[in-house]
Amino acid sequence: MSDVILSTNGYVGIAEINRPPHNYFDKELIRALAEAFDAFAASGKRAILLCAAGRNFCAGADFSKPAEETVASAKDGYDDHLYTHAARLFRCPLPIIAAVQGAAIGGGLGLAMVADFRIASSESRFSANFCRLGFHPGFDLSISLPRAIGRQQAQRLFYTGRRISGDEANRIGLADQLVPQSELRTAAMVLATEITVSAPIAVQSVRATMRAALADEVLAITRHELAEQEAHFRTDDFREGIAAMAERRPPNFVGR
Repeated sequence: MSDVILSTNGYVGIAEINRPPHNYFDKELIRALAEAFDAFAASGKRAILLCAAGRNFCAGADFSKPAEETVASAKDGYDDHLYTHAARLFRCPLPIIAAVQGAAIGGGLGLAMVADFRIASSESRFSANFCRLGFHPGFDLSISLPRAIGRQQAQRLFYTGRRISGDEANRIGLADQLVPQSELRTAAMVLATEITVSAPIAVQSVRATMRAALADEVLAITRHELAEQEAHFRTDDFREGIAAMAERRPPNFVGR
């Protein structure tokens, strides 16, 4: 089965993450999404709908596997690193609308932040839970989250690792539209289709103006995030954070 199912609806390209129920990400998934986005742009699509099969949009990295297999490993060189492929997503010239059902957690939140607009429901959940697990935020969130909701709100989510509902996400500007869960994709498609009615050259030009240098900034910040994460993955606090998550208990961090 493909990790990403591609389809089209008029001028809208649809990329559906297909690793249900939680849609954990890794380098292969992010590379597949980047290639899909490039293909949609090359084929004359005018907008992209990003969605996911299963219960959750993306629950982040699967930490039942070693961290170096899912997030922070430079063994393949930075040109083929997960975060480099994540930065490729920001180079897509087309507007992206994400339909976020269930959880967008950790790197899954970073993936949702690639989109220009996020459609959520009251049942949606968002969390930048990195510090609760004992390591630095990644997947571009150091720049994309404060850009969307402001530095103060972003710091609060980073420091506490708290999980917020779709209602609160909508209130602080993290989600752009709140609809019943059963209508998520429909609402996202309505917005995507509305965008495609506008002149594509003009839309892409305005988008490039609005997001000027963002892809380069993301590439730079993910290099910093990676360096911090690789250091933190060697700490006792990281091991405790992962153990606490697996055992469903509060972590007992010691600062080393």
